[in-house]
Amino acid sequence: MANKIPTRIYLTEEEMPKFWYNLRADMKNKPEPMLHPGTLQPVTAADLGPVFCKGVIDQELDETTRLIPIPEDIQDFYRAYRPSALIRAYYLEKMLGTPAEIYYKFEGSNTSGSHKLNSAGPQAYYAKKEGLTSLTTETGAGQWGTAMAMSCAFYGLDLTVYMVKVSSEQKPYRKALIEAYGANLIPSPSNTTESGKKILESDPNTGGSLGCAISEAIETAVKTDKCRYVLGSVLNHVLLHQSIIGLETKTALDKFGIKPDIIIGCAGGGSNMGGLMAPFMGEKLTGKSNARFIAVEPASCPSFTRGRFAYDFGDTAKTTPLIKMMTIGNGYIPSANHAGGLRYHGMNSTLSKLFQDGLLEARAEVQTNVFDAAIKFMKTEGILPAPESSHAIKVAIDEALECKKTGEKKVILFGLSGTGFFDMTAYQSYNNKTMNDQTPSDADLQRGFASIPGIPQNS
Repeated sequence: MANKIPTRIYLTEEEMPKFWYNLRADMKNKPEPMLHPGTLQPVTAADLGPVFCKGVIDQELDETTRLIPIPEDIQDFYRAYRPSALIRAYYLEKMLGTPAEIYYKFEGSNTSGSHKLNSAGPQAYYAKKEGLTSLTTETGAGQWGTAMAMSCAFYGLDLTVYMVKVSSEQKPYRKALIEAYGANLIPSPSNTTESGKKILESDPNTGGSLGCAISEAIETAVKTDKCRYVLGSVLNHVLLHQSIIGLETKTALDKFGIKPDIIIGCAGGGSNMGGLMAPFMGEKLTGKSNARFIAVEPASCPSFTRGRFAYDFGDTAKTTPLIKMMTIGNGYIPSANHAGGLRYHGMNSTLSKLFQDGLLEARAEVQTNVFDAAIKFMKTEGILPAPESSHAIKVAIDEALECKKTGEKKVILFGLSGTGFFDMTAYQSYNNKTMNDQTPSDADLQRGFASIPGIPQNS
């Protein structure tokens, strides 16, 4: 290549981040606190104690510490698969004929196939440190369940994974991989919990949702001795752990004096997008950057683009604290699209606040257009992307083509959060032209909105 910037940029071990970055510390307008559903007062560490590990509770409630040290044990854990590559998409640029420079941070080179391991490792570490013996969790497409199974095997913890039923049917090999690590996988909703039984009573044929699976996982955790629940997205301690993505990316770009103009990520609960953008958004908040940030969600589950900013439960059974977020309602069950990891009714409170304040844009894309972009990317860059990640690819291509129209040479950065090797059913559906683009009607969304609690803060 004539350009001196290498195709793949890696950090040395000495350049690896030693701290996580807490974006909330630099936000003048903080996200609203989680509320106890009984008292409607901000939750305390004591409120969260029966559900979460102590280590992550402290991180969840910390809004002032900018840099939080990564424990040495976690730095060692990260060294097994990090740093991940920052890649210049030369071949995609050439195919598009764009003057834009396109970079992507590839998080799919570990066995879980995604960025999820960045938080799974720390959460398992804190559980082990606390003396727990088992954990429960939910998973959509299976990346988080796989990452937690890997981490629990590493730290010697038992794990029960409630996987969204439609995803477990679409991705049977995810089940095999999770079980190979020693975890117990249960399609959700199930008859193993009271919350699962209630959901099945109201709709025996439901394909489930992340909200359903969360309800079952929490119920099992609180009923099991020396057990806690771990979450793969949505909450702020998960975004904190995922800031490793953005910190590595920024260090790599800084080595070549590159400043991104547009930063794009897929968004389901917010962990990938929040992790990638964190240090760059921090610069914007402190007046050092004027970059644009674009979150991309499926049109079938449009919490940003068609949702409401309200206090809502994080799960279908309404057992979690109330979270002020962009939501389409805890009772909304998305259509069975192939981006299982993005089928969540709400969005992280920090991203939701940034969106409300006009610092974060959002777009919704239908499945076939997303897979069109995925195929273009695969043919040029040689990586099979996960359906979730392909939402970011779609908008990155759109922005690059806009640069082609205007002649502007912008720097576009997006997160390639995972690989699609467990998603071949989805690609088969695309190839066979049997893929549907299901978008909820206003009436569909209204049924979801009806499940949002009618508390004073929502009026």
